[in-house]
Amino acid sequence: MASHKILVIDDSRVIRNMVKDMLPAENFQVLEAKDGVQGIEMVQKEKPWMIMLDFLLPRMSGFEVYEHIQQNPELNRIPIILMSGRKEEVTSKIPEPFEDNYLVFIEKPFEQRELLLAIKKAMTLAQRRPPSTGIGIATAPPASPAVVDQGLVDRVAKLEAELAKYHNLEEKVKTLEQQLVVQHKQLQQVVNFIKQKMQ
Repeated sequence: MASHKILVIDDSRVIRNMVKDMLPAENFQVLEAKDGVQGIEMVQKEKPWMIMLDFLLPRMSGFEVYEHIQQNPELNRIPIILMSGRKEEVTSKIPEPFEDNYLVFIEKPFEQRELLLAIKKAMTLAQRRPPSTGIGIATAPPASPAVVDQGLVDRVAKLEAELAKYHNLEEKVKTLEQQLVVQHKQLQQVVNFIKQKMQ
């Protein structure tokens, strides 16, 4: 079973399923929450390795979920990827650069390569984040999310490389298809020329 739990908090089943399809099950266990309240409950219960958070959510907004996580010393080192179809809604609440707040923004809809890059970046940011100390609050040491698993980093890099190879193959196939069309036209011209000569 995959040890890296990614919690996807999004009211769109399409987005939740898309993330599940993009991430190999042997490396990631994708957990789902369909609104902000359920998302907070899942974060507290599961202590996920990473959170993918939609900015516009029912019952409790993504921004409120983000604030709740940031105020909790036990949770605020969990890497966060913030998702939205409209970046300006996010920047109205959280100023750029997002890295200053130790989070990664990804615009919906996104492709697998963008998601893998966002995961990699979020892992690095979480590692750089200094531990927070709540005044008068006895805190447990942060859960493992803040620790970067080098094996997983390597697997993500391998996935990126495989994806790049796939895109290169796609480009080669397109080039071959174009060459085939040109050759077909040339062959048709030769056939037409021979027909004319034979008449």
